[in-house]
Amino acid sequence: MTMQLQPILASLKHHKLTALLLMLQVAFTCAIITNAVFLIAQRIQRVTTLSGLDENTLSLVNVDDLDAGANPLALHKADLAMLRRLDGVKSAALISNVPFSHSEHGSGGCTSLAAAQAAMKANSLKVPGCAGADVYVGTPGTFRTLGLKLVAGREFEAGDYVPGKPPGQAETVSAMIVTRDYARRLYPEHPDHVVGRDVYFGGGLMSGQPTRIVGVVAHLHKANVSDDGSDEQSALLPVEPNEGRALFALRSEPSQRSKVMEEAVATLNKNKPNRQISTDDAQTYTRMREDYFRGDTTMIRLLLASALGLLFVTALGIAGLASFWVQQRTRTIGIRRAIGASRGNILHYFQTENFLIVGAGAMLGMLLAIALNLWLMRHYELPRLPWFYLPVGALALCLLGQLAVLAPARRAARVPPVVATRSV
Repeated sequence: MTMQLQPILASLKHHKLTALLLMLQVAFTCAIITNAVFLIAQRIQRVTTLSGLDENTLSLVNVDDLDAGANPLALHKADLAMLRRLDGVKSAALISNVPFSHSEHGSGGCTSLAAAQAAMKANSLKVPGCAGADVYVGTPGTFRTLGLKLVAGREFEAGDYVPGKPPGQAETVSAMIVTRDYARRLYPEHPDHVVGRDVYFGGGLMSGQPTRIVGVVAHLHKANVSDDGSDEQSALLPVEPNEGRALFALRSEPSQRSKVMEEAVATLNKNKPNRQISTDDAQTYTRMREDYFRGDTTMIRLLLASALGLLFVTALGIAGLASFWVQQRTRTIGIRRAIGASRGNILHYFQTENFLIVGAGAMLGMLLAIALNLWLMRHYELPRLPWFYLPVGALALCLLGQLAVLAPARRAARVPPVVATRSV
């Protein structure tokens, strides 16, 4: 191996600047690609976040009755009854909001009065035994319509439901269903045995009236995606929305969602002629989710296109330099063939030379990748780059270098020994 490396190193000494420029190109490519792939992975993880809902069967119709009067809930219940009779509608419910809707309603809960008093005194839920949650409320049928999955306990019963209070006033309810993640935050010592336990939640946090956990769902994402690890700290309350604005959730077969939404809009307008509900107020949950993550999907495409473009340019640089060196060394290659070097020896020579240059650039690129990640963390609050991205990125660049140099190296291996007899 030493004898094979000596002529390679000697040749590189005569092309120091060219080899250095290629090494720097590989280093910068490695640093940028490694961080770009990490950012793409982060965005993909965000876009594919579980909502906890049966998304492919769900449609949403938004109604804004500014003149709903003193009892909007009565009108909404009449609307709901008509929607449930539509062909293709398996179930329907009046709900407050859904995951990835931007409409977030938060509240706090504590596992004891002492913890609640400490939270109120500190004006913060960051005390032992307390945690905040995103709150969802809805009429009977919400659980089935959204397709939520119980892992413990029961669904709400008819006697659990109460009418919602005016905006700004918190309801106190006797029952609640929480996510598994919220259960872990409230009762870290007994996360799998929270059914039947009491929580001072929402209005009960102020009044001292507890709410009993009657069920636990596997997943129910908050209305927005956050970076603080609280994405699934959610609670479902048996409160019937009582506001001028109404959000109706309809469950149907995926193929019937368009038809169901059209009929729902027509039915709601017919039930109250002075309404102005249009098709823009109705959309599938799939479409709403796509709109929420549109910025992330655009970023993924841009990062992916940039990464592929940079890799392509780097591969062209490697192949171009190798082709130039093959052209410059044609007579030298012929001499080596004449004194006994095989085609495999020539091929191996150029592959080894490329590996040394690209490998050195990849090693430097790992250091630059760390520096770039630290800069991004400082200025854009991005997470730390996991260590395993570094060797994977370096290995990918080395493989790219070997592929890029393969065609010029094979062309060099085909140089016949007779070239050595030609005059310079």
